[in-house]
Amino acid sequence: MTTPSPDIQRVESEAHARRCYPLMAQLRLHLISEDEFICRWQQQSLDGYRLLALHVGSNILALAGYRVQENLVHGRFLYVDDLVTDANLRGAGHGAALMTRLKQDALALGCAKLVLDTPLSNALGHRFYFRHGLLATALRFSLPITIETPPVAD
Repeated sequence: MTTPSPDIQRVESEAHARRCYPLMAQLRLHLISEDEFICRWQQQSLDGYRLLALHVGSNILALAGYRVQENLVHGRFLYVDDLVTDANLRGAGHGAALMTRLKQDALALGCAKLVLDTPLSNALGHRFYFRHGLLATALRFSLPITIETPPVAD
């Protein structure tokens, strides 16, 4: 008996998205519940977020979430919000298959670049991205905004 080949499907229904939650939770540890994930997925989808799921049979093995953006730095670009392969299945080519699909979608959507952020601590991810032609071109700075955030003098 042969193993079914991977199939990449766009996640368009709540039921399909709910099946993605356990895998997305491996990447986004701060997600408290499946319902929180569904709420965020629905809201982000209204703003153009797209979620791809790589399946083998009924099993979801990898996910990629992205959106098309435009700014003065990159022009029109495909921004990858989320990219995760099940921790037990890494190295099997599922992430590579999603990267290939993301590049194809970027081209079809008229994007000049594919852009993503990754933590400085993600050395294995960096190696994966370099192998797929992505280059580290910036360092992102961020600041949580709270009521207590003091103003900065010029």
